[in-house]
Amino acid sequence: MAKKITIALVGRPNVGKSSLFNRLIKKRKAIVDATPGVTRDRLYGEMEWEGRAIAIVDTGGFLPPDEATPILPQVIIQCQKAIVEADVIIFMTDVRTGLTPIDVEIMKYLRKTQKPVLCAVNKVDGEKQLQDLSEFYALGVEKIWPISAIHGHGIYELIDEALTLVSAEETKEEKIPSMAIKVA
Repeated sequence: MAKKITIALVGRPNVGKSSLFNRLIKKRKAIVDATPGVTRDRLYGEMEWEGRAIAIVDTGGFLPPDEATPILPQVIIQCQKAIVEADVIIFMTDVRTGLTPIDVEIMKYLRKTQKPVLCAVNKVDGEKQLQDLSEFYALGVEKIWPISAIHGHGIYELIDEALTLVSAEETKEEKIPSMAIKVA
């Protein structure tokens, strides 16, 4: 069996990271609440998809500086640790709030990590929300993944793409020739 992969769920508060986490692991392990800042530490869960073991990491939400709380630095540290551990990052935002300056800042940060990033726009529950997706292309991504964590729409296509990205990275690593060093 191939090695377990790790997917980190990253984004601002209340975009549905914990709802997606619970949906993927098929348990109510993460607290879901409308109050920003409920998730503070990394939370780990397991799932299997297409014969592949996957660790899902739920993270607390990044907050803009004007909304910062004394807890914010710890939340950011936990998010950064999850990003370092991740093979793939799912950057989540939501269609109801729309694209925000903090979304743009988070995406800039994630690009610097050199890790594969998928942009999932949550709370897409109908045709109206599908029409509102175009603004998210301002993040500079090739594809937007419309999902509904609550209803389960689009989430497994998103996980399929995460596995495709990991497989591509593994294939790249296998093709790197080993170098024999001879000592005279």
